[in-house]
Amino acid sequence: MAHFAVVAPAFYSHFNSLSKLALALVERGHRVTFIHRPDAAVYVRDARIGFHAVGAATHPQGSLGESLQRAANPGSPLGLRRVILDMADSTAMLCRELPAALRLLEVDYLIADQMEAAGGLVAEGIDMPFVSVACALPVNREPGIPLPVMPFVYEDSERARKMVEGSTLVYDWMMGPHRRVIAEQARNFGLSPRDNLHQCLSPLAQISQTVAGFDFPRRELPPHFHHVGPLNGGAAAPTHAGLPPIDHDRPFVFASLGTLQGQRYGLFRRIAHACRQLDVQLLIAHCGGLDERQARALERIGSTRVCAFAPQLEVLKRADAIVSHGGSNTVMEAIAAGVPILALPVAFDQPGAAARIEHAGIGLRASARVSTTSRIRDQLRRLLHEPLFAQRMAPLAEEIRQAGGVERAADIVEAAFGLQPLMASHG
Repeated sequence: MAHFAVVAPAFYSHFNSLSKLALALVERGHRVTFIHRPDAAVYVRDARIGFHAVGAATHPQGSLGESLQRAANPGSPLGLRRVILDMADSTAMLCRELPAALRLLEVDYLIADQMEAAGGLVAEGIDMPFVSVACALPVNREPGIPLPVMPFVYEDSERARKMVEGSTLVYDWMMGPHRRVIAEQARNFGLSPRDNLHQCLSPLAQISQTVAGFDFPRRELPPHFHHVGPLNGGAAAPTHAGLPPIDHDRPFVFASLGTLQGQRYGLFRRIAHACRQLDVQLLIAHCGGLDERQARALERIGSTRVCAFAPQLEVLKRADAIVSHGGSNTVMEAIAAGVPILALPVAFDQPGAAARIEHAGIGLRASARVSTTSRIRDQLRRLLHEPLFAQRMAPLAEEIRQAGGVERAADIVEAAFGLQPLMASHG
């Protein structure tokens, strides 16, 4: 039996995906412990998974909520800089605290989320074997491929390559505070010079929740990079009501903006009015972002039901379209279910996911901030009535079915550390 530590950003979606991998490893007889600031303990919802708090002096209990609010609504360039500073502070704290925690817990191996540089930096710095997991779009870089945060659709042209190069320079300049922390910590650990997330990835195994067919054309992924599809499994989910009654004679739309963006009442209101104009059923899952008054106001718009959390996989089996912020978990689950996507990206890698949805022809995208009710209505009408969107989903859904999911990911983790041989690769 091995003891794995998991290091990830303090976001529910990342902990949720990695908890599913953790449980797959626990069921194989291993021990798994998440390590982060005290507030993140709430994200570990299964008693079979451990949690060890670090950094209470600089990231005390009760401080995570403010960081999440800033991440959900940066609001201005100054607000965005504050979010980047939060990321830098978290990485610096983990780099300070992890070595002692890993020794105390007698950890054998580390599982590092790609979006938290501290995992790779510390593991390499103390010579602990580690694997990297991309819960969001992979941060692996290569010429001509837009970064996950960029809204550009891939184009094989000199003009597009220059656009990617220029926007990458701007992004790296904006991420200066975080890059400086990575560079400083690499020096502290005696590592080779580096200053970016993509330079902190595992040389043993890199696992992605995506499939190759969803991404832009890749030519330079390392041979130890594995697409396994969504990490669905047995992790405990938030309590939710059962699937509400659905009229099979009318189209059914599901709307969810994820755990960070679920407070966007105005956007949900536009979606609800668009669905009423189309005379379609709508289920909204706000993930706790709305209060009771707002939820009931949305339901009064007509043919709209509202809940905090819905059984998403079950809902997607019945849905004819989904309106989403473009979060990786939701997008991959929608593809697996063959449900066309209207992406309304807000932040993080959501613009990149929306661009890939459009590139693959499996949905449409619009602006979460300025799209009108009529714009959302017209795009939903296309998704509901043009069969090509669902048809293009079919090969990607099959690719997900063949990718192996959480069990394949657990196989890769064990094989990377010599705990069992790796069977034939899914890519």
